[in-house]
Amino acid sequence: MDAIDRVRNYLKERNPHLEIIEFDQDTSTSYLAAQALGKEVGQIAKSILFKSKAGDYYLVVSAGDVRIDSKALKELVESRVRMANAEEVSAITGFPVGGVCPFALATPVPIYLDESLKRYDIVYAAAGTANTALPITYQELQRITGGIPCQVSLPPR
Repeated sequence: MDAIDRVRNYLKERNPHLEIIEFDQDTSTSYLAAQALGKEVGQIAKSILFKSKAGDYYLVVSAGDVRIDSKALKELVESRVRMANAEEVSAITGFPVGGVCPFALATPVPIYLDESLKRYDIVYAAAGTANTALPITYQELQRITGGIPCQVSLPPR
C-alpha cells in the first residue's frame, strides 16, 4: 500500500469527511504548499521528526512560518535532540521528507502539536506525498493523532 492510501485508510476509520487535496506541482515545503493553496505560510502544518541521543523519535507539528526552539524541545522530551535525516524520516514515518503526514505513521512515535497552529481555523498537513495537503482543524488534528499540545516554537520572523 502506498503512502497516500495508508493516509486515506487511516482517515476512513477516524474521520471520512476529511479530504486530501492532490496537486500537480511540488508542495514539499511550507512556502510551496502555501503558494499552491493560496494560503499563508503559517497555515501549513509542517511535521518534523526529531531523534534523541538515546535513539527515541518525536514528531513535532508546527505552523509553517515558525522555527522550533531546540531548548524548549529538549526540556519537553527531557533529552537533547537533533532533526532526523531523510533515511530516518522515511524509515520511521513511512513518508518522504516534504510529505510527512502527522498520522498513519509506519512506527508509532510521540506526536507534539505546537500551539503556533492554533492561530488558524484550518491548517494544511501533508498527506503522505510531496504534492498533497489535508485541510484540518487543530482540534481534529489533536483528536486523530493523540498529539500532545505544546509550545516549542519561536515566534514567526
